[in-house]
Amino acid sequence: MRAPAAGEPGTMANSAAEESKDFNRRIIEEFRANQGRVGGPLTGTPILLLHHVGAKSRIQRVTPLACSHQGDGHYVVVASNAGSPTHPAWYYNLKAHPTVEVEVGTETFTVRAEELDGAARDALWSKLVAASPSLTSYQAKTDRQIPIFMLTSAD
Repeated sequence: MRAPAAGEPGTMANSAAEESKDFNRRIIEEFRANQGRVGGPLTGTPILLLHHVGAKSRIQRVTPLACSHQGDGHYVVVASNAGSPTHPAWYYNLKAHPTVEVEVGTETFTVRAEELDGAARDALWSKLVAASPSLTSYQAKTDRQIPIFMLTSAD
């Protein structure tokens, strides 16, 4: 009998992926049941639900993300992936399909995602780190520069 390959049922990678999906599913349900608020370790954290399409699969997905409201229809999300060496899957989906919908509170609207770079990214990064110090530890864990997206309402 052969050992299961990575991603097959019975592997640690598959188990972690299933736990992540289950966690996200519970956050999405709680978000929608409580007008965009969630509790537990995320109490007080601004959250949005990002509706995105798989860059390769074209499968529609919903991912809960911490966000920073920048006023006037602008929201910032950070592709930290908790300091993983790779970008989260939704990063590639936004790059391939930057016009998406988000749920914020009880509203759903269309936004355009733009990855920030240079001085714009640097200035915002320092503000985000001041508000969420965990970003510093995430950046220290990885050699990649953690991407920041500005989501701008298209409505």
